[in-house]
Amino acid sequence: MKHANTADSQSIGIDIGTSRIVVARRNNEGEFQCQAQLNAFLSLPYSRLTENLLKQQNVFHEVVGRDIVVAGDDAEKFAEVFHVETRRPMAGGVLNPNEPHSLAVVRLIVGKLAGRAANHKQRAWFSVPAPAPECEARLAYHEASCRQILTDLGYEAQPIAEGLAVVFSELENSNFTGIGVSCGSGLCNVCLAVLSLPVISFSVARAGDFIDERSAMATGGVATRIRVQKEESFALNGFTSDLVRNALTVHYDEVIRSLVQALDTHLSTSKRVPKLDNSIPLVLSGGTAMPKGFLEAFQKAMKSREFPVQISEIRMAPEPLNSTAKGALMAALCQ
Repeated sequence: MKHANTADSQSIGIDIGTSRIVVARRNNEGEFQCQAQLNAFLSLPYSRLTENLLKQQNVFHEVVGRDIVVAGDDAEKFAEVFHVETRRPMAGGVLNPNEPHSLAVVRLIVGKLAGRAANHKQRAWFSVPAPAPECEARLAYHEASCRQILTDLGYEAQPIAEGLAVVFSELENSNFTGIGVSCGSGLCNVCLAVLSLPVISFSVARAGDFIDERSAMATGGVATRIRVQKEESFALNGFTSDLVRNALTVHYDEVIRSLVQALDTHLSTSKRVPKLDNSIPLVLSGGTAMPKGFLEAFQKAMKSREFPVQISEIRMAPEPLNSTAKGALMAALCQ
């Protein structure tokens, strides 16, 4: 990878995900550092008293029209207090067209994490999903909106496909050749790259939100609380006497099958599949891939199929939640 000069070292990578927004930087020692906020919010009716109280408590918020929007991690804290669902500015990997505050909330969170650019040449590479039938029509608007947010902050903004960002983050030792998979909340993104060049990129709509929503429907629960339980203690280790865990297991299996099926279909039908002399690695990342047992279940599903490319290993990224942001930053530094 090309060594960055002083100006380049100020570049940032941003994962604008359905569940979290993560910003990656390099410190003076060249180490990667990431900051994150939940990509969520709730709105309160505006009153001067409420606004003053939120300021006193250092709650992350902004006045938007007649509402006070509480965003990021603080939104989940308030949701727990009031026993309500947080609202999501994004759905299916892109800005939610049914949420009037969507653009304002993403702008608020990105601004908090990224800050203003130090100079007009400072780069900000941000993740975008690969096309999927469910979000393809909204993808151009989403990408242009995210670019504009960063441009308004003074950055030289550039999109990068989420799966390719995982390749940059995790596959430097294989010359950025292999398959990067990001299992997020709105989508699972996949990219097959050769020498850092994307060959096949696609996304699958069944991901973390699908698991939460279907599990909530099956158990009569609330999707937000299902998600918290999933992230804190769930493991893919078979059926138990716990109704919620069983529902999560069923729908995790469905997501894994859907993802492996899509990978098989794209690799088997695409005319762009490269002829490679050596087998290539596949790396998993993203919050949906983090529960114990996910890697083993995915490996088992992959072994049941024959692929036109040989897979040398299937492994998990060391920091699955930061992989996309780190890869976006590495891509910026490589330019």
